[in-house]
Amino acid sequence: MAETQYYGTGRRKRAIACVRLVPGKGKMVVNKQDIKDYFGGRFLTFGPIIKQPLIATSTIDKYDILVKVKGGGVTGQAGAIRHGIARALLEVNAELRAILKRNGFLTRDPREHERKKYGLYGRRRRFQYSKR
Repeated sequence: MAETQYYGTGRRKRAIACVRLVPGKGKMVVNKQDIKDYFGGRFLTFGPIIKQPLIATSTIDKYDILVKVKGGGVTGQAGAIRHGIARALLEVNAELRAILKRNGFLTRDPREHERKKYGLYGRRRRFQYSKR
């Protein structure tokens, strides 16, 4: 008997999250670890960010969430997971689009890492200017 699964891919900065929603009781697993173990002490900061699409659509206890995330730092990964959950919820029910769009969960954050430029110390840091 095949379980119904819904997929969504989320991206933010350099992080990519592949999200799978499976009907369940609200358990969240990230890279085969419980979400609280994966984010550790930072869960208090990033937990609410990740759960925003579920809270907005009142589906927090209806699906188990399985995530594979790679790249970037914890902030980018949390944003990517949120984006992936929103896209997967859209696959579950297309009528949720208005709620998700209004709250900005479907929009991919375009801000990216700026590259280092030649002749400079970093992306923007320059040598100190001296008139004399």
